[in-house]
Amino acid sequence: MSRVDRVGLGWRPELAAGILAHVDAIDVVEVIADDYVAAGLRDLRALRTLGTQVPVLLHGVGLGLASAAPVETRRLDGLARVIGAVEPEAWSEHLAFVRGGGRELGHLAAPPRSEATLAGLAANVARARAVVGTAPALENVATLIDPPGSERAEPVWLAEVPAVTGCDLLLDLHNLHANAVNFGFDARAALRDLPLARVRQVHLAGGAWITARSGERRVLDDHRHDVPEAVFELLGELAALAPAPLTVILERDGDYPTFARLLEELERARAALSRGRMQAAA
Repeated sequence: MSRVDRVGLGWRPELAAGILAHVDAIDVVEVIADDYVAAGLRDLRALRTLGTQVPVLLHGVGLGLASAAPVETRRLDGLARVIGAVEPEAWSEHLAFVRGGGRELGHLAAPPRSEATLAGLAANVARARAVVGTAPALENVATLIDPPGSERAEPVWLAEVPAVTGCDLLLDLHNLHANAVNFGFDARAALRDLPLARVRQVHLAGGAWITARSGERRVLDDHRHDVPEAVFELLGELAALAPAPLTVILERDGDYPTFARLLEELERARAALSRGRMQAAA
């Protein structure tokens, strides 16, 4: 990984032209690995060529590592093929389950924060490391409900993940912010409880308020809105505390603004990193 802080963008077909036209303003891109599992050699070579222009990270969404069920070998084999062809700097996956009882859930579900889930996660990461050759960074996920069967608070659960897996954390700051708002804990305090020496990658995104039939409101992490100020503040706080260089990725999955707006958000991220590093130095 890099020896300096970097700021980049999630690769999406809708953003490809803008990314290629502004490579000088983008330090790194993150590509959804699952989009290339069934790709032919031509597309994989194109992705590897992209890596000669800007550093590439791969990000998985479909393994379901945080589950008591073993991750499927065919999924690991497919991912290993993509990683072998592209040779990214690193890869990552979510602390989520995505299927159960033979059914696909259609979203990244937060697992019960329990001893059994940690054991399943450790076993799945070991299998992934054996098949792929390297282990992923693991990302915290947003949730609209507190996972039933949980025995630990989220910061405690996240702190245990590197210990049982040997993996670094990919810290999604909007997910942390959304869960803090939805379940009434302090995101800044939670940040300070995490093993920040194991944080090397960061995600930024935006979300929206939704209202249940009961009238209760929740923050939905939809990646379709601008990054809120509270998340940039968390990034500055993280930069003041984290000892390692950070690679920050802005995620956008719909309602795309002008590319100039996205570049402005990247600059806001750089400014937050700079403020935090200056605070640490002082």
